[in-house]
Amino acid sequence: MNTFSTLAIVRRCLALGLAVALPWCSSAPNDQPAATGPPGREVPGIHQPIAQEVPVAALIAALLDTSAAGSARAADARRGLQAGPEVRALFGPACAPVWTTADSLTATASAAWQQLRRAAEFGLPADYVPAALADLRDSLALPAAPDRRAGQRARLEIQLSDAVLRLMRDLHRGRLHPRDEPARDRAGAKWQPVTELRAALSRGSVVAAMRSGQPTNREYRALQRALAQWLARPVPADSAAPYQARFEQAGVALERWRWEAWAPTAEYIFINLPAYELQVVAHDSVRRRHRVIIGKPETPTPTLSSVIRYFTLAPDWHVPHSIATKEILPRLRENPGYLTLNNLTLYDERGRWRDPFSVRWGAVSAAHFPYAIRQAPGCENALGNVVFRFANPYSVYLHDTPTRQFFERPVRALSHGCIRLAEPLALAAYLLRREGRPVQLPSEAECARQPTPRDVRLTRPLPLFVRYATCVAEGGQLRFFPDVYHRDERVRRALFGAAAKP
Repeated sequence: MNTFSTLAIVRRCLALGLAVALPWCSSAPNDQPAATGPPGREVPGIHQPIAQEVPVAALIAALLDTSAAGSARAADARRGLQAGPEVRALFGPACAPVWTTADSLTATASAAWQQLRRAAEFGLPADYVPAALADLRDSLALPAAPDRRAGQRARLEIQLSDAVLRLMRDLHRGRLHPRDEPARDRAGAKWQPVTELRAALSRGSVVAAMRSGQPTNREYRALQRALAQWLARPVPADSAAPYQARFEQAGVALERWRWEAWAPTAEYIFINLPAYELQVVAHDSVRRRHRVIIGKPETPTPTLSSVIRYFTLAPDWHVPHSIATKEILPRLRENPGYLTLNNLTLYDERGRWRDPFSVRWGAVSAAHFPYAIRQAPGCENALGNVVFRFANPYSVYLHDTPTRQFFERPVRALSHGCIRLAEPLALAAYLLRREGRPVQLPSEAECARQPTPRDVRLTRPLPLFVRYATCVAEGGQLRFFPDVYHRDERVRRALFGAAAKP
C-alpha cells in the first residue's frame, strides 16, 4: 500500500473518529486465483491479513495535511492550531514524533511542559496548557489499544508543538500585535523559532530555546526576573484581587517591551514617562537620575527613539504653532501688549519684525496665522538655560524650565508635550565628561545673562529612548506607577480579559 492511500485511509478514519489499523497483506501470484474458504476458517498455505497499528508519523502527517480543508488557515482552525505553519515546518516531511514515547512524554517534553506552565513568569496568561492538552498527556498513562495509543500520541505531538512554538513566538514579538506597532525583528539575523527548536531538540536544551527570543534590553530583563521572584511569594487570602491587578500591570509592561525593536547599546538615556524620571544608563547600571515634567494627558509626550547630538546654552524659544494659536492668540485679541510683557517677539512669514499693536487680531484665526513668535534668552525663557536637541517627528525636546518648583510635585504631567528636566546643566556636564572634554559651562546666572544662544556639539552622541511603562524593576523589586495617559487598560483587556481591575 503506498503512502498516498495510507494517508487517505488515516484521514478518513480520523474524520469518523475511528481507531486506525491498516491491513498489510501479500497478494496472490498473478497467474493464480485468490484462494477463498468458508468464513472463519484459514485456507492452508495462504497468508491472512495481519492488523498492524498505523505508525505515529503517518497519523501526524494526516493531522497536518491541509489539502482537504481548502486552505492551511481553515485546516489549522479546525485542529485548533495557532502556530500551524511553524508546526508543519517543525515536523517536516518525515513527521517523526519528537515529544513522546509509547506511554509518556520524553524528558525534554516534560521540561518544555513545565516551562509552558510558568508562562505567568513572563507576564502572560496561563493558558498554554489547556485542559484538552493535559488530558492527552494523561491518557498516555492509561491502558489503550495500540492503534488508539498511536492516535493519542499524534494529537499530543501536534498540540504540544503548537503550544511551545506559540509561547516562543509570543515571547519574541509579543502576544498582541497592535496595528500601530507592527511586529518587527530586532537587529541582526532574523530569529527563527523552528530553527531554534529543532537545534534544541537535538542537544536537549529546549527550555533555553523557548526563552531565547525575548528582548535583551536591561529594562525587560530586570522586570521579568523581578516578576518571577514576586510570583514565588505566598499571596494573602484577602489580597487576591489586588495581587492579580498588579500581576496584570506588570504583564502589560512586559508585553510593550516585546513589541520593541530596541537593540540595546552600552550607554543611553532612558525616560520613563509614568515614572517622571530620566535615567542615564551605562553598562547595565544607572549612572544618573533626573526628575522630569512630561506632557499633560491632553498634550501627551510621545514615545520615541532618537539620539542627542548637541545642546544649546541660553536658547531662544520658537513658540510652536499649536501654542501660538491655541493659547497666545486669544490673549493677543484682548491685549497685544501680552507679547512684550512675556519677552516675546512677533515676526511675519518672511522673518521680519512686526509690531503686535499694528495687527488686527480679531481678523486672525488659528487656520490663518501668518506669524512666528519667538522668546529671547533670559531668566523667563520657557526653555530655561539649556535645551537638548534630538531629531524626532513630534517637535519635542528636553529642556530646562524657569518653573522649577513643579519638580517637587508627585504628579508632573504639566507640559505641552516637551520634557522639562531638573538639574539640566549637570546632565550637560556629564555629556562632556564622557567625551573627555573639559567642562566649561557657565553658571546658571551667567547662562541667564548670556544674550546669544550657543550650540555645543557632541563628538559621541548619546541614544535616547522615551517609553511608557507603569511597572519597572528596581533592585529586584517591582515598582508600580499610575497610568497617567490611560494607555494600559486596552492592552490589559486584550491580554487578560474584561475582568474589572481594582
